[in-house]
Amino acid sequence: MPRLHRQRLGFAALALSACACALAGEPVQYAIDPVHTRVMFEIDHAGFSKAIGTVSGSEGSLAFDVDDWSTAKLDVTLPMQRLDMGDAGWSASVFAPRFLDVARYPQARFVSTRVERLADNLGTVCGEFTLHGTTRPLCMQFKLNRIGRYPLPPFRHTVGFSATATLKRSDFGITAWRSLIGDEIALRIEAELTRRGNGNGDNNGDARDAGDRTRDPLRRASACL
Repeated sequence: MPRLHRQRLGFAALALSACACALAGEPVQYAIDPVHTRVMFEIDHAGFSKAIGTVSGSEGSLAFDVDDWSTAKLDVTLPMQRLDMGDAGWSASVFAPRFLDVARYPQARFVSTRVERLADNLGTVCGEFTLHGTTRPLCMQFKLNRIGRYPLPPFRHTVGFSATATLKRSDFGITAWRSLIGDEIALRIEAELTRRGNGNGDNNGDARDAGDRTRDPLRRASACL
């Protein structure tokens, strides 16, 4: 084999090895899919029922390494004007100044400070939650549902989570209607996020799931080509 050819093969092998090592420890950058992400909440309604509402249209980012969850970073913004109680009048009353005061505080935000893997696909994410102009610590229990390529065009690399949490509205300065509305709010979040920086067609092999990338370093390296 000619010396020049051997050198080229050697350089290629080194480049692939370096690339594989970088991929192994580098979090993937995701953006929230606002169409397939929704926050549902429930709160006691005068003891008769649990009032249920949703917030859609969330925006934000996630840095996530499937092999090391402790490096994950999440930053999510919720547009409070997209809150829906299922009735326009009821939603408007929740938007009012003595409750959420959406005109003054149009957004809620969660920024993670710690992520811990508890089991194979279960974890806890803790961070700072800002609502009604007040920031308090909040932890959520979550489940990693799936990482892979979405099965319909444009076949984007997608990650999906389900999460739950509870908070007290009084901790955020929302104290109106105590005789009618409960203090504790239960949250349920269903979220899908798509990888940043990919065009349609996804030429980097996003059909692989997380397990495939972990088990096959040669295929991981091929993503750099």
